[in-house]
Amino acid sequence: MIPGVVAMLLLVITTNLSSMGIVREKELGTLEQLNVTPLARWELIVGKLLPYGILGIIDVVLVTAFAVLWFEIPLAGSPLLLFATSLIYLMTTLGLGLFISTISDTQQQAMMTATFFFLTPMLYLSGFIFPIENMPAAIQPLTYLIPLRYFIVIVRGIFLKGVGVAVLWPQILALFTWGVCILALAVVRSRKTLS
Repeated sequence: MIPGVVAMLLLVITTNLSSMGIVREKELGTLEQLNVTPLARWELIVGKLLPYGILGIIDVVLVTAFAVLWFEIPLAGSPLLLFATSLIYLMTTLGLGLFISTISDTQQQAMMTATFFFLTPMLYLSGFIFPIENMPAAIQPLTYLIPLRYFIVIVRGIFLKGVGVAVLWPQILALFTWGVCILALAVVRSRKTLS
């Protein structure tokens, strides 16, 4: 359960905070002010998402330290691989937060959208609470659309089994693909909604 908490915390914190932070800028009207500055679109997006990414990295370090030192769960695999895959997962959760901000007009709408349409289904369909093989056969294919599913397999594999890239590459590739797609979609949508 503890290794899965790393994945859940990153999802909840970075997705919620990044979506609401950008929508707050829209509500206050400061996003339009930023749009008229000589900043490139990618610089603006990186500048908005970077603080939440740093917060996510700090969360990974803290939860991993608590898991190892407080709960005495041995980190059987590579800490470097755990960190690298966490960065890929952060790209995914921040991209999801940016996407939610492009389809929301208020902070409350962003929070409700994130919670009810993204975070809750991901929690139940990822294998974090219920094993995927115990789910109805009609629902199991839907779990492949959930990035949390891949990261939970990665974190548990690194933490508990000590496996490396040779075993985890399908999950890493799927997570990376999901992250690139959602980030690209979010950037394209942000150009349309913020321009």
